[in-house]
Amino acid sequence: MLGRLLGVWTRSREQRQLQRHAIPDDLWRLTLARYPFVAERSDEDLQQLRRLCSLFLAEKEFHGAAGFVVSDEVAVAVAAQACLPVLHLGLKAYAGFVGIVMHEGEVLAPREHTDDDGIVHQYEELLAGEAMEGGPLMLAWSELEHGVDPAAGLDSVYNVVIHEFAHVLDMADGVADGVPLLADRAARAAWLAAIELQWEQFCQRVDAGLPTLIDPYGAESLDEFFAVAAEAFFVAPHELKLEQPLLYQMLSDYFRQDPAG
Repeated sequence: MLGRLLGVWTRSREQRQLQRHAIPDDLWRLTLARYPFVAERSDEDLQQLRRLCSLFLAEKEFHGAAGFVVSDEVAVAVAAQACLPVLHLGLKAYAGFVGIVMHEGEVLAPREHTDDDGIVHQYEELLAGEAMEGGPLMLAWSELEHGVDPAAGLDSVYNVVIHEFAHVLDMADGVADGVPLLADRAARAAWLAAIELQWEQFCQRVDAGLPTLIDPYGAESLDEFFAVAAEAFFVAPHELKLEQPLLYQMLSDYFRQDPAG
């Protein structure tokens, strides 16, 4: 009886959230026009995505930094891309944080690094986005306001929203290591062995100066490789499947999606 009552309450709460945060048709059409890789999804996927976006907007808190105003247009643009990776995983995958800080442009963030000799080096890093365990997540609107131009070519894919939310998924097990939260230790070990091999082959291509669909920044570390691979998987799935079919299949199995299909 208690479980049944909880289920009724949950469904009722969700319905209220969907009504309160319903996305107007004009705004949804604008978002799809801005991001063709989203618009290419099936009607069924888009219906589910729109629903998830409303629930996402109900759960997350947007904050504008330095006077930047987070309009409905901005919030829905973020939501549509953030929810695409969890289309079949569910929003519970993002339960570990609430805040999303939006800047108008890229941000100079102070950094500190201690080398092997114990010397502390201080510097600044230009950021378009940053995900931290437990939040908040930071994004620069200038890096996503114009969407993707299909005529611009795909030398390498760039999508800061998918990149940072892939980091969120990666950190769900408590560490950013290129391995998202999986069913058990055996699944984790299998994933790690497979992605390390894909990463090593990718690094060889980057070192040889060969073009890659995946951003060469992925050669920095395994966690960055997972994030940039996720960008390619969702933005240019057909091209990724041709270039790295084994990696594509790994990501397809994890995300429970086959966008190239």
